Amino acid sequence: MRDTAHQFCRRTRREFLWEAGAGFGALGLTGLLHNDPLLARADTPKVATKFTNPMAPKKPMFAAKAKAVIFLFMYGGPSQVDTFDHKPELYKLDGKTIKVKTFGRGGHKNEGRVVGPKFAFKPYGKCGKMVSDLFPNVGACADDIAFLHSMYAESPIHGSGLLMMNSGRLLSGSPCLGSWVTYGLGSVNENLPGFVVMLDNSGGPINGPKNWSSGYMPAAYQGVQLRADKTPIHDLALPPGTTRDAQRELLDRLKEKNEQHLATRTDNTELMARIASYELAFKMQEHAPEAVDFSKETEETKKLYGIDQKKTEDFGRKCLLARRLVERGVRFIQIYSGGNHNDHNWDAHGDLVKNHSTHAGNTDRPIAGLLTDLKRKGLLDSTIVIWSGEFGRQPTAEYAQGTGRDHNAYGFTSWMAGGGIKGGVSVGTTDELGNFAVDDRFHVKNLHATVLQQMGLDPNKLSYFYGGLDQKLVGVEGADPIKQII
Repeated sequence: MRDTAHQFCRRTRREFLWEAGAGFGALGLTGLLHNDPLLARADTPKVATKFTNPMAPKKPMFAAKAKAVIFLFMYGGPSQVDTFDHKPELYKLDGKTIKVKTFGRGGHKNEGRVVGPKFAFKPYGKCGKMVSDLFPNVGACADDIAFLHSMYAESPIHGSGLLMMNSGRLLSGSPCLGSWVTYGLGSVNENLPGFVVMLDNSGGPINGPKNWSSGYMPAAYQGVQLRADKTPIHDLALPPGTTRDAQRELLDRLKEKNEQHLATRTDNTELMARIASYELAFKMQEHAPEAVDFSKETEETKKLYGIDQKKTEDFGRKCLLARRLVERGVRFIQIYSGGNHNDHNWDAHGDLVKNHSTHAGNTDRPIAGLLTDLKRKGLLDSTIVIWSGEFGRQPTAEYAQGTGRDHNAYGFTSWMAGGGIKGGVSVGTTDELGNFAVDDRFHVKNLHATVLQQMGLDPNKLSYFYGGLDQKLVGVEGADPIKQII
């Protein structure tokens, strides 16, 4: 026995693996490696792979109610009790210190000084929805909106909260909602990106491009930053002395070379995406400026979006451009209200009245204009409009003085309209303070599942194989759409 054990211990790892299980382990290894180009026999014929554009239009899994999404992202976290979640009892508690559990950037607290809502509410539409004076124009569209008052997520921190709202994950590296939509459906416009992002004029949100990243998917599915001005996409201008014909010839040679290289590769997804990116950039040089040319829009339309006023012009131009992009077949458009830090976004830690009056004032009219314009053009039925921040805010003050509120991810409001979403309804509730979601609680992933469902994609079947798993936007545990609003 001692000699046998000694001989066994002297075997190399290769010998052990080869002989383990009577050699069947080697059969499995051979099967896994038979396509590896480094191990292929020299006389093995190469099978040419025809280039397929990863953004080519794809059929939905079932009949879709929506064709496009416009996500209005209120970066920083708007206060639900000061916008769309009416809490009459909270007014009476203003200034009183009460026992209440909260968890924000200031950590866990068991009591706090109540900050009553700083704006009056009144009913709007046939549905009688109570909306804050911050949003009179959006309030007038209440009959087209489904309000989700019981949203919740895991993190009350901006960085991870943004990633959760965009990608369904607390950590970076995963594709965002826009990437999943374009991966599942492609794009019907070969001259514009399938997924467009427009940032606030004060800058982008924390995490930057991670918020519109394609993660482990090919780069073709990531968001492309677009500007609603004379230079919609920077870095697309032709180099000095370069003609379109010369650029086209160079692109054709590059494409031919890459397509020849495809025949030597077994996994060519990333290379095909690179070729598609070259092609798209070439086409955008010609077609993107037309999309942002508002010269053919009527003065009445521009006024509808608030482009005639300095306060609403910037966000209004972005909303009008979103409508024009939807008309041109762009699948997913995300517009950020708020950028940079502090009061440049909705992050009202100090003076909530000043902060929210500014940002609501910049966006109320353009958002209502977008809903009205989509509806009169027959586009609202096929376009989902989402309004949300990464979380909401607490009913109590963050500091000993002032009206500022800390972050709150455990009960906040989002809303949706269009694309087969019921209008004039309010779903879910928070407690009497607007602090925690209590009835019909909806996680961020439920919102994502609702979008995919309306776009004709099964949220629990749409997957992308990566890291040994069939990855899904809604996670391996899955998530159901919000049936109450469909």
